[in-house]
Amino acid sequence: MGEFAWKWSFFVAQLTNWWWLACGAAYGVGAVLWLYILKHYPFSMAYPLISMSYVFGMIAAVLVFHESVPAIRWIGVLLIMAGCFFIAR
Repeated sequence: MGEFAWKWSFFVAQLTNWWWLACGAAYGVGAVLWLYILKHYPFSMAYPLISMSYVFGMIAAVLVFHESVPAIRWIGVLLIMAGCFFIAR
């Protein structure tokens, strides 16, 4: 990103930064996907399934960041997955 400055050149450089553009595109795709889900599924079922992001975060912590995760957190992940199973059922 470089050092922050209140100059047009700084903001133009940020608008042409590929990382910012990729993040914006991913956010846009996620928003459109969320609207699609809300259109086709009841809110009472769709919204609680957002908690699966905690499960994916835990998996990323182990696989990507090589963190050690205590057993109590794995129990929490299993409880979240069980809750999502019962909601989706």
